[in-house]
Amino acid sequence: KEFSSASSTTTIGTVTSRVTRNGDVITEKDLINHEDLAGDRGMIDDIFDETYREKEGPKPPMRYVWRNIILMSLLHLGAVFGLTLIPSAKIQTLAWAVLCFLVSALGITAGSHRLWSHRSYKATLPLRIFLTIANSMAFQNDIYEWARDHRVHHKFSETDADPHNAMRGFFFSHIGWLLVRKHPDVIEKGQKLDLSDIKADKVVMFQRRYYKPSVVLLCFTLPTVVPWYFWDESIIISFFIPAILRYTIGLNATWLVNSAAHMFGNRPYDQNINPRENPLVSLGALGEGFHNYHHTFPYDYSTSEFGWRFNLTTAFIDLMCFLGLASDRKKVSREVILARKMRTGDGSHKSG
Repeated sequence: KEFSSASSTTTIGTVTSRVTRNGDVITEKDLINHEDLAGDRGMIDDIFDETYREKEGPKPPMRYVWRNIILMSLLHLGAVFGLTLIPSAKIQTLAWAVLCFLVSALGITAGSHRLWSHRSYKATLPLRIFLTIANSMAFQNDIYEWARDHRVHHKFSETDADPHNAMRGFFFSHIGWLLVRKHPDVIEKGQKLDLSDIKADKVVMFQRRYYKPSVVLLCFTLPTVVPWYFWDESIIISFFIPAILRYTIGLNATWLVNSAAHMFGNRPYDQNINPRENPLVSLGALGEGFHNYHHTFPYDYSTSEFGWRFNLTTAFIDLMCFLGLASDRKKVSREVILARKMRTGDGSHKSG
């Protein structure tokens, strides 16, 4: 059986016959190993590196980044103040804050994560521009840096080379990793990744060049000005709810994927890795909490076998394909999923 190459979806694999992949013949074992789709995409930098070994001896001393500690503390205090303002806010302002949250979240989930980090689907120029704007509104590092760190996270998950190694505890994997200097292995391994595909995207590199002003405009200024100008909302409420509170909630929703989804939940696809299936995280992170599946099949555009269930990002990508703005979604076949669950899963639930 050959890989389907329809205009919008590529289904990966069968477990009963060999298939042709870019002219090569692969076997059932190839399909149900982590490498089953990497060759098709021409990228293996989001596939776990079994050969990595942590360096022996004492760990390097932890170096605090006091600027980040102070800024994150002030940000969260501002978010708490924003919570107290909600009863005084106009309904339009609250709706605007929710819209800003959804748009900025898609900039991470559909953008820097599924498109640029994993190349799990293709996007046209207009969609890439939209996702870049949304990504700047999210303010979680520019796309280039986000994708680089995320590929390192997958390639060296739960080791010293993982930027937010969950083995160092919930706080570290949630926010602590941003408050200290990176482990030397994170920097070393990140420098060795092949990021030529990201460097070749002019939209991504344009954002990287003008990232700071784009954040000031899209993450803070635009969310504040719209309710103040269009429906005469208080400038204080306009700033602390659609900008500060919305931004803080977006950060924590993403961080929960690194922390809670690596610690709490079941492991139906691979019980030998730490990431878990966490539906509550999926609700807050627009579908990114199906983490045991995602680390088992990082190239699947849906990050889940359950389609739109708790997965607004998948619905968004499907809509973009319907509108002709996206194509070539990579999806693992039901047969490969079932074979993998039988081989390495914990037996906790059935396929969707």
